Amino acid sequence: MSDSVTVTCPSCNQAVSSLRLISEPVQKKLTEQGLGEVPPELCENCYINYTSKVAHGAILLAEFKAREQKKLMMWKSRVNLLKKARALMRERAYADAAIAYEKYLKVLETVYEVKANELTPQHLKNTARTQELTVIASVYWDLLRIYDTSERYTARMEVVAKKLAEFLPFTPLLPDILKKAQNFAKVAKKSHIVNLFIDTVQEKKSRCFIATSAFNNEMAPEVRYLEQFRDHVLNVHWLGKKVVVLYYFFSPRLAEWLDQNPMLKPVIRSVLRGIIGVLKSWAILNKTNN
Repeated sequence: MSDSVTVTCPSCNQAVSSLRLISEPVQKKLTEQGLGEVPPELCENCYINYTSKVAHGAILLAEFKAREQKKLMMWKSRVNLLKKARALMRERAYADAAIAYEKYLKVLETVYEVKANELTPQHLKNTARTQELTVIASVYWDLLRIYDTSERYTARMEVVAKKLAEFLPFTPLLPDILKKAQNFAKVAKKSHIVNLFIDTVQEKKSRCFIATSAFNNEMAPEVRYLEQFRDHVLNVHWLGKKVVVLYYFFSPRLAEWLDQNPMLKPVIRSVLRGIIGVLKSWAILNKTNN
């Protein structure tokens, strides 16, 4: 005796193993062709019979529009997930907050059609969504601390630490979260993961974002000179340190904008070379006076 489950097709009344869902845009397109009211689900044969009466390109376009509409609805739903997660954080309901945050990240992965934990800053190059980078970094920061509360979340914490280090340098949160992480490492249960995150971020922070973008090479002589000027001149004075912090507040987003407008890179390269020329002249003059 067979245990297989069958369903009845609403069009041909045949018993089949499954029905194929027809999206609303496709139903609308079929109705426009004079086929009457089309059921939302059909067996495979009826689906082929119905859709063959409409141009294949029109079906594909309708299905594409349906997918894009679904993505838009999911993108809007992320706001409520964030509000819920942050409210739970305030209530110290950390386990439930983590679930809401993970759902938020899942929404983004679905919208951008990437696998779990494969979303990158490059996926949000659309200038209308670059501010989402800051939101994502804040989510990973909260998850990092939540997952530190239990040993069974070690693997998740490692993934979150890696993703936070990936997103944080592209946000104005960089100096603030880095400082908080250094303090958190002193009390964290899994301090080795937090310290690895700090080391990774500091290594990325050493980049001169705008210059690297302009010259398309972090090892370019101009980039290396600006990094040395930062380390050996600016960072040894309190005012210079303030300048560096201000630079890292704005530079990741400016570098991202420059990557989106590569035709401007030759102009920026010329400006940076001019600045380097002035700095070198100043260094020679200062050395001579001393």
